[in-house]
Amino acid sequence: MTHLWVRAEQRPNEERVGLTPEGAAALIAAGIKVTVEQSSVRAIAIDGYIAAGCTIAPENAWPSAPADAIVFGLKELPEDGTPLTHRHIMFGHAFKGQPAGQVLLKRFRAGGGTLYDLEYLVDETGRRVAAFGYWAGYAGAAVALKCWAAQQKGALAGPVSKYAGKTALLADLAADLPAAARPRAIIIGALGRVGTGAADLCGAMGMDVTKWDMAETASGAPFPEILAHEIFLNCILARPGCPVFVPADAIGDGARKLTVIGDIACDPTSDFSPIKVYNRTTEWAEPALRVAENPVLDVTAIDNLPSLLPVESSIDYAAQLLPTLAQLGALEAGVWARAKLDYLAHVAKV
Repeated sequence: MTHLWVRAEQRPNEERVGLTPEGAAALIAAGIKVTVEQSSVRAIAIDGYIAAGCTIAPENAWPSAPADAIVFGLKELPEDGTPLTHRHIMFGHAFKGQPAGQVLLKRFRAGGGTLYDLEYLVDETGRRVAAFGYWAGYAGAAVALKCWAAQQKGALAGPVSKYAGKTALLADLAADLPAAARPRAIIIGALGRVGTGAADLCGAMGMDVTKWDMAETASGAPFPEILAHEIFLNCILARPGCPVFVPADAIGDGARKLTVIGDIACDPTSDFSPIKVYNRTTEWAEPALRVAENPVLDVTAIDNLPSLLPVESSIDYAAQLLPTLAQLGALEAGVWARAKLDYLAHVAKV
């Protein structure tokens, strides 16, 4: 019997989950055993999983899960260097040359496990079967707007925390912003899921938004239009051949209107990153990284943005992913086979 083990998240500020109780009940009805760990932080309570018929395990017990269990989580595992023996479904951030990702792949190679990277679960056309994109865009635009609002007060944006829902987020933003003034924003990747979420947030806050996608960037850099907006929201994943949107010398451009970059795609350590003015992610406790003073330029690049709205983003993502999880009994075919081939190609290089 196929056995899916849903682990508790161990990263700070991570309350999302990729399987709801309703989804768990559907998998169990399809003949898949589902074990769910207790969690002190998960946004969806354990009671629903109990009612769905899941086996309940202690929090963070996944290293002792049966050898044939497929361990499912969203974000990073503890960086303790231990070999990874299980098959894992997670966002590994390991296939674009990221330094931490190379360490993760070495752990899989040492333990004989397999990484099925959620970012690389794609259909036969290459489209991802599930993504947190919309809520990443929505929350990412909100944090960028918070950074701009703080600048109007001569400050750097303070800590951010989760919201009960988007209504609470919008109310908080409205309280932060000056009564009338609104910045102009430019979104690249505006037609995708991430860009749509970002545009919806900006629209809800009454902002003037320029929406760019592939057609507007096809000619290649430079893109002076980006520097003419107060906020730039990057909503495309870094890929080979991606043009540079914000070059390193933009820091010293005295005519620049741009004061906030929201790198929602958030891949600063990749060689393909289109934003060259920073090189590390930011955190909930310190969401803004100041990279220039005159004029001011802050970058926000939080890599688990949907966790600001953990219930909505979990329900949305889990619904998208459920049909693929239902195919776990056929790991050597379709989506899962393609993901394994990606893993094997990259682990062979480390």
